[in-house]
Amino acid sequence: MASIDKTAPEHYQERAHFKECCIYQVYPASFCDSNGDGVGDIQGIISKLDYLKDLGVDVIWLSPVYKSPFVDNGYDISDYHEIDARFGTLADVDELISEMHKRDMKLVMDLVVNHCSDQHQWFVESRKSKDNPYRDFFWWRPPKYSPEGERLPPNNWREEFSTGSAWEWDETTQEYYLHLYCKEQPDLNWETPKLRQAVYDEIMKWWLERGCDGFRMDVINLISKVPSLPDAPIKNPNEKFQEPYKYCANGPRVHEFLQEMNREVLSKYPNLITVGETPFTHHDFDVLVPYVLPENKELQTIFQFEQQEVDGYPQLVPKDYRLSEFKEITSRWQVEMQKRGGWNSIYLENHDVARSVSRFGNDSTPEYRIATAKLLAALECTLSGTLYVYQGEEIAMANLPKDWPIEEYIDIASQTYYYEELAVRKAKTGEPNPDMSDIMDGIQRKARDHARNPMQWDDSHSAGFSLRGNSKPWMRVHDDCREWNVAKQIDDPDSVLSFWKKMLAFRKRHLSCTYGYYTLLSPDDEKVFSYIKEYKNERMLVLLNFTEEFVTYALPKEAGDVQSITDSIGNYNGPLQDIKGGKVELRPYEAIIIATQ
Repeated sequence: MASIDKTAPEHYQERAHFKECCIYQVYPASFCDSNGDGVGDIQGIISKLDYLKDLGVDVIWLSPVYKSPFVDNGYDISDYHEIDARFGTLADVDELISEMHKRDMKLVMDLVVNHCSDQHQWFVESRKSKDNPYRDFFWWRPPKYSPEGERLPPNNWREEFSTGSAWEWDETTQEYYLHLYCKEQPDLNWETPKLRQAVYDEIMKWWLERGCDGFRMDVINLISKVPSLPDAPIKNPNEKFQEPYKYCANGPRVHEFLQEMNREVLSKYPNLITVGETPFTHHDFDVLVPYVLPENKELQTIFQFEQQEVDGYPQLVPKDYRLSEFKEITSRWQVEMQKRGGWNSIYLENHDVARSVSRFGNDSTPEYRIATAKLLAALECTLSGTLYVYQGEEIAMANLPKDWPIEEYIDIASQTYYYEELAVRKAKTGEPNPDMSDIMDGIQRKARDHARNPMQWDDSHSAGFSLRGNSKPWMRVHDDCREWNVAKQIDDPDSVLSFWKKMLAFRKRHLSCTYGYYTLLSPDDEKVFSYIKEYKNERMLVLLNFTEEFVTYALPKEAGDVQSITDSIGNYNGPLQDIKGGKVELRPYEAIIIATQ
């Protein structure tokens, strides 16, 4: 039997709950509406806890339910202690925590502290005067002036949701404030000790004392900016404002701040779950791995975006990719985390990305959609790291229909991207209705909206999203909801939902899935993604055919002996394909997983 690389610190394979749990993300507005007002809510989540427990979920990550003007779907928080009325009350959250704990489940809350809402009391106070006690909670700067006397922003930074400036002018105090996202989301200034202490005491400890079990930290790698706020490099000469992330992503004090957070808060609460979102760091493993090295005492895991950007960056500008590219990125994070002793987060979907079966699978026919959804489940469930499943992924929810117009895409990023480009093309061509098909193609393939339409529970009104009443959901329900829903799949042993249950059980049964040393096989093969996982005395072979073709795959010598099979699973009915003479015939989109001793 060929040997595989076992380079890793001893602690890499040490067992821990945060490593082995299955975390399910709930986007509350779109999960389940208990009162018929068209918006999902906390009581709706409570009503589905038994469903999630039966699926194999251990932890729920709950996207923001805090009080918010909802400019950015709740990621603009105006009060971290209050629950937005559309979702329920604080008592509802207390009940949710209690009901989850009864089921031996944990709740991870979204911690959004790079920015807040411009309606938060901190910012309301901050903009009253230059000497207000809360002034330094935010990034305020005086204007610059051109030689002609024109007032200009402090630097050339561009906000993320548009091509406009990341600075907004305030008439009252005659200064600009920084907002890396929309102008209603002012950035918090972590250089201010009182701000950091307020985050620790008034937000984090407050929620942990209520029973919250951990935090998913929104864009946490942006909390440290280069204090001088220099102009960004000019990457696009045709735009006035430029991408700022050289000076505000993974900044000079970010690790200092997170280590302080760990000392002040995280280390004082045992068995927490922490994961940090770390965008705008492209293809640079060494920059991100320090966040999750145990010796640094910062976070347990991070969400890296390199795999998510294989089909295009910026997000709404898609590109085609080769399977070998996808394999290289996936494998590098597996192997390098293993060697360095960090820990991965395994995911293909969340509230900010399009549906995986449409991006990485094939949703062109029902048969392909079922097969590739199962194939992707097999991939996710056999990679080392903490596993995340996004609502609807387990029933193969797909991207919105291609014939839906731009009006159905209601996310601020989609709307801004479309209408800014429409204005540019109108001005350039003089035509009232210029061709926007390429822009719509990007939105149809990559928009955040695809993850945010209502969860499909059954084939009744609103796909069962509203438990009572016939109110219109806040976002249009997918046209295919009568064919693709929980009720139709839950008792079907061959459904995508049933396969997810089987795969989650298989993952928990075989620790080589979670902890196994990883070795990629056949890196240049553009049809089959295959790898070995090894933990203690168990060796696992994973074979994934990413094409709609029948493929004869010759196992490389590193695969070793695959005859003494102790357990197996695949996404086709019936017995697994025989491996004879070191070869296996893989059917279209077939996944085969074999465990041997």
